[in-house]
Amino acid sequence: MTGHHLGVDLGSTTAKAVIVDDHGAMLGTSVVQMGAVSRQGMQRAVDRALAQAGIGEAEVSGTVSTGYGRKLVPGVRRTFTEITCHARGTAALCPGVKLIIDIGGQDSKAITVDESGLVNDFAMNDRCASGTGRFYEVLARALECDLGDLGDLARQGTADLEVSSMCATFAETEIVSMLAQGLPTPDIAASVHRAIAGRTLALVAQVGRHAPVVMTGGVARNPAAVEFLASALQLEVQVPEHPQITGAYGAALLALESASRPVDPTPPGQDADTEVALFPDAHSAAGHSCAGCDGTAGGAVHLGASISIRRT
Repeated sequence: MTGHHLGVDLGSTTAKAVIVDDHGAMLGTSVVQMGAVSRQGMQRAVDRALAQAGIGEAEVSGTVSTGYGRKLVPGVRRTFTEITCHARGTAALCPGVKLIIDIGGQDSKAITVDESGLVNDFAMNDRCASGTGRFYEVLARALECDLGDLGDLARQGTADLEVSSMCATFAETEIVSMLAQGLPTPDIAASVHRAIAGRTLALVAQVGRHAPVVMTGGVARNPAAVEFLASALQLEVQVPEHPQITGAYGAALLALESASRPVDPTPPGQDADTEVALFPDAHSAAGHSCAGCDGTAGGAVHLGASISIRRT
């Protein structure tokens, strides 16, 4: 009898679900857009993945969840952080990857992995919208451009305009000021993309520049974002065919691995891949910090507790 293993990535703006078989092959995937983290969005994502796989919920052997809302997923015995799941899923999709840059709706991550796809180090900005999907939404709204057309617009820009603030709260005002000066919208779009790439480069500096590089997350669907990041890194940046599901795929693979051996349920408030509380004290947590961020385009951003990788 073939087993079916479910991975759920309940993020800040999207819910993703992936079902794999006993060989790790994807049988069903789904991405559902949400206004915010919700159980309803999560259930829609799971239902669509189940339908694509042609199975019922009762046929799922086990489930692992990740993402902001990982504790909201019912029937889950184990949860893992986004860092571990994105590393696991991306390494499976893009063998040999050394640096993963994941930019989602409300956070961005830089993760280095070893030859086995295990996490070496990571840097994370989840305290502000700078350089995240939300920031691109602000840009699209200010330029009165559809979000899906923003990348093509930015690729038409030729001038490098000064973008002084990367704070999403003030960036819209600055963009409106540029428009009032009669500056071309393609140049504004390109300049903001370039500034975001520079901001991401500062995040990468916290973990080191390595190759090959893979970009994941919803922003990876923006061709200009990928191109400007590659230019800033001076490296080729690969993008998986479905960049939004890497976390859910990694969770599904961890569910598959958990099915092959007995595991204890994740203790309340903790994740299976950490030895720290889910919400550790900000002053005692090890790792990089973005407490000194001033919102300028050149400022470095980073935070996150240390993750202890259990090699089992």
